Amino acid sequence: MSWARRIGAMLGGFGGWGTPGLEAGAAGRRLRKFRPPSAHVNTLIARSGRTVLERARYLVRNNPYAANAVDFFAAQVVGDGITPSWVGAPEELRRPLADAWLRWTDEADAEGLTDFYGLQRRAARELFIAGEVFLRLRPRRPEDGLSVPLQVQMLPAEMLPLDDNRVLPDGHEVRQGVEIDAIGRRLAYWFWRQHPDDDTAPRREPERTRVPADQVIHLVDPVEAGQVRGLSRLAPAIVPLWLLDLYDDAELDRKRTAALFAWFRLSPDGEPGLGETEGADGASDLELAPGAGIVLAPGEDVKFAEPTDVGGNYEAFQYRNLLRAAAGLGIPYVGLTGDMAQANYSSLRASLLDFRRRASAFQHGVLAFQMCRPVAWQWMDAAALVGAVPGLTPRRLLADVGMRRIEWRPPRWEWVDPLKDIRAEEMAVAAGFRSRSSVIEALGYDPAQVDDEIAAERAREQALGLIGMPTAFGPRAAAPAPPRAEEGDGDE
Repeated sequence: MSWARRIGAMLGGFGGWGTPGLEAGAAGRRLRKFRPPSAHVNTLIARSGRTVLERARYLVRNNPYAANAVDFFAAQVVGDGITPSWVGAPEELRRPLADAWLRWTDEADAEGLTDFYGLQRRAARELFIAGEVFLRLRPRRPEDGLSVPLQVQMLPAEMLPLDDNRVLPDGHEVRQGVEIDAIGRRLAYWFWRQHPDDDTAPRREPERTRVPADQVIHLVDPVEAGQVRGLSRLAPAIVPLWLLDLYDDAELDRKRTAALFAWFRLSPDGEPGLGETEGADGASDLELAPGAGIVLAPGEDVKFAEPTDVGGNYEAFQYRNLLRAAAGLGIPYVGLTGDMAQANYSSLRASLLDFRRRASAFQHGVLAFQMCRPVAWQWMDAAALVGAVPGLTPRRLLADVGMRRIEWRPPRWEWVDPLKDIRAEEMAVAAGFRSRSSVIEALGYDPAQVDDEIAAERAREQALGLIGMPTAFGPRAAAPAPPRAEEGDGDE
């Protein structure tokens, strides 16, 4: 063996230095106990998914940081709602489609608790907490009185049992409640008829029901290829948030307990002193008041409590651990804590830009693709059958598949200093780098509707003689020049 190999072998016991190949694959002292299981994510979810979900729901219900993180995520991703733009429909059908869709959104929820955009927000919350949620498309009867006979029922992840794994008589497999054929297509979902953990529901024998896959939307953001069920986004942050919560509670209780003891009486003979007597509960009836004078008996002394402080490292320790939790959740520190003390305009904008890139991918790749698109297609079929949209018929819908092309507009994101962004968009449109319609859509509005509203306003202003007045309505009105920014403005 060469001297280099001998030295490498000697150093191998000290952290794996000199080990040939990849250091991450070394088996030295530092990594000797780092042997994670090689199980597939489906196996891990089957073993621990239910426990992870229970802990995630507990934290969201009880931990302020987890609760704020879920609300921040849903507000940023959905906001007022991801709305459709019927770009594939002929011009004469776009407004009727938009009007009929808007009427139906108030009827969309099978529970009647919210509208379709409220369902989007609830779905985003469930995706964050449970990693998945199910939407069942419910066709309705004409006598139900809906503008379009279709509703959406939301089912939580617990309604599909993780331990349902079997082979059916026809050869299809059921994996974690999902029926799959030989080539991996999802055929059906075997739901519980009632929530297994809802003790308020009338108790029945546990019973599952098979729902065809074309009636179910399984919203899931998989983290690995071949993944069948979802995994909570809180999973990487559950342990830090839980332990930090325990530490905070212990620190708070220690301070509260210490604050209860204001003073202690030191008596040499152990008898009640200070001219006071003790009550039935053993507590002294001596009252401490500002400016009070106390006469001590001979040999007695009073010692006041001096509880220890939390220490100067408390804030730094909290900040570092909350940063760790925020990184695990994939949201900015301010989105987890609401703490703006350590943020300035530049750092806040940079962190939000990074998060909004992630949110945009989630909006288009999960919510719009998995939820909004199939719901809108099913809605168009039902609307064509009942004639809810003038000019839209089943035959026309079948003949022109391009009518199903819909662009989904996410909510606009506002900035701390929107003036700079508006001026940048104005310059981009003037230079021909962007279209005016794209800017309007980025703000969350329909360009055609905005143009119609502007035209109606101009006509009304003209009819009322408002054009040219000192208050200066109309496109020629010049906006007041903003005050000149001092050096360093916007960065503090």
